[in-house]
Amino acid sequence: MRLAGQEKAGQLQVTLPFTPNGSGLSQEFEGDWPEMPERSPCVAGVIPVIYYSVLLGLGLPVNLLTTVALARLAARTRKPSYYYLLALTASDIITQVVIVFVGFLLQGAVLARKVPQAVVRAANVLEFAANHASVWIAVLLTVDRYSALCHPLHHRATSSPGRTRRAIAAVLGAALLTGIPFYWWMDVWRDEDPPSTLDEVLKWAHCLIVYFIPCAVFLVANSAIVCQLQRRGQSGPRPRVGKSTAILLGVTTLFALLWAPRIFVMLYHLYVAPVYRDWRVHLALDVANMAAMLNTAVNFGLYSFVSKTFRATVQEVIHDAHLPCTLGSQPAGMVAEPVLKPAGLPRGAEL
Repeated sequence: MRLAGQEKAGQLQVTLPFTPNGSGLSQEFEGDWPEMPERSPCVAGVIPVIYYSVLLGLGLPVNLLTTVALARLAARTRKPSYYYLLALTASDIITQVVIVFVGFLLQGAVLARKVPQAVVRAANVLEFAANHASVWIAVLLTVDRYSALCHPLHHRATSSPGRTRRAIAAVLGAALLTGIPFYWWMDVWRDEDPPSTLDEVLKWAHCLIVYFIPCAVFLVANSAIVCQLQRRGQSGPRPRVGKSTAILLGVTTLFALLWAPRIFVMLYHLYVAPVYRDWRVHLALDVANMAAMLNTAVNFGLYSFVSKTFRATVQEVIHDAHLPCTLGSQPAGMVAEPVLKPAGLPRGAEL
């Protein structure tokens, strides 16, 4: 509360917090910045628990359905883009299980963070590895689309399912290795002391690996793709934007928008106000984490909106899963009518 006058100011003793530049606060703001030794309250209440429960309950089945549909399309067409999207969806599933279920719901809500430190640190490795895998598989997809549109001859000569699988395996291995240093990650909810050098290095490494470097690749590659399409439009009829390109632009744009709040809050926590002491930063980090995890569940809607082929394949998967249940529920002796299975992909269809 602001001090009203000199008498009241003389009666109340306020301890000023240490400021990084060593300068004290002015008399006008002395009462606005009291020392707060207690932990900041969680003003979001049970909203994050409800949000993550709904996200897991809806997002996990949808991602499993997406995995089956993309696996069918990859087996039929053997296109690298399908393999990358399949690996991206698998990484999203791992992220939902490890981060949303184990991290937020199990450790945070059920066990109230009363977990042995070794278990928490081991979970940190898996959480960051899943994040790195998801983001950098999107980088692989971006590089593949850039190569296909800007260097088509080279892409046709070098692209193959085996090469694509090796690239995905290399990224997954690198993601696991880059997750190991985060064993020593300091939990921001318990970070009472000023950040150490190791803590600062890890938080900057997290921001660089998971956001700044991938977004730089997305920006450069997508800009080159858009410029290439514009040049083709100037030299001939207006080019049709392929489904793979549209999906790429959608995936990378959603990632950049949904992850930006978490990166901003993380740096704000590091240099301005810690989560432990300021309830506003605490609330901002809750909201930022919810936005970032939403990125694991929105790709199904994007694929369905853009690609007619994907929608048809999803309907086929649901139909094939429903057919055995229908046949099994019929009384004995009844013969089911033959069902015409949809033919393969429509001629000229692409994702």
